[in-house]
Amino acid sequence: MRDPSAQELRLPNANAGELETAIRQAAGDRGLLAGRHGQAVREVVHRLDQGTLRVAEKGAQGWTIHGWIQQAINLYFAVAVSEPYRAGDVSFFDKIPPKTPSGDFRVVPPGVVRYGAHVEKGAIIMPGYVNIGARVGSGTLVDTWATVGSCAQVGRNVHLSGGVGLGGVLEPPGARPVIIEDGAFVGSRCVVVEGVLVEEEAVLGAGVVLTSTTPIYDVTGSSEKLIKGHVPARSVVIPGMRARKFPAGEYMTACALIIGTRKESTDKKTSLNSALRDFGVSV
Repeated sequence: MRDPSAQELRLPNANAGELETAIRQAAGDRGLLAGRHGQAVREVVHRLDQGTLRVAEKGAQGWTIHGWIQQAINLYFAVAVSEPYRAGDVSFFDKIPPKTPSGDFRVVPPGVVRYGAHVEKGAIIMPGYVNIGARVGSGTLVDTWATVGSCAQVGRNVHLSGGVGLGGVLEPPGARPVIIEDGAFVGSRCVVVEGVLVEEEAVLGAGVVLTSTTPIYDVTGSSEKLIKGHVPARSVVIPGMRARKFPAGEYMTACALIIGTRKESTDKKTSLNSALRDFGVSV
């Protein structure tokens, strides 16, 4: 088994601009992967693994998605070779090995973090799964059987409850991954896919399903407000149903309801407990 982070396979001295150019060239001509361009691909994935690169970054104008890094992850599957791997008594056969725990974060058996994902110091991975390109912030709990898909971005002090599924995305390049911002709470068996953005300190009650087209209705005012693709900061969200007419008749279809907000006047822990108690949200 060859160490995928071995320096001779990479370009450790290349800057980000050089790597981006090489990745875009290789995306247009995979024949280039046999040489320096393949080394560039390995370098990008190594830097993702170490946390010095990330697929998406938040700035003053919002989130920026680095499509060329998504391309590099796709290309990595072309240069990597399937090999047997072991993690204790568990055996794998894959192109990408499980990440070797460094002691910076906890991994509870049989939790798996894949090489090319970055988990910050102080996070806890229960028997869940974190895929390549993903990032998990410090103080975050990925609870039992929760999955963090390719390139998903999970902030700091987030709680992903049991069975949560965060979707992954690699194509098309530049597509926004699922993003869960700092301090959010995602209840049991929630599913968040198709690049949905859950903003800071929002609370998703158990069983909420959010896709890019799921109607999210803010029902806290005198008239409803329709939102799609993101959950505003500090919102408290529960599953809902709404009547919709079809040629065969009227049926109830899934939606999500914003029923309140966490109070800014209290600290995060108190605010979360208050939200769950005041609005009767199941987690």
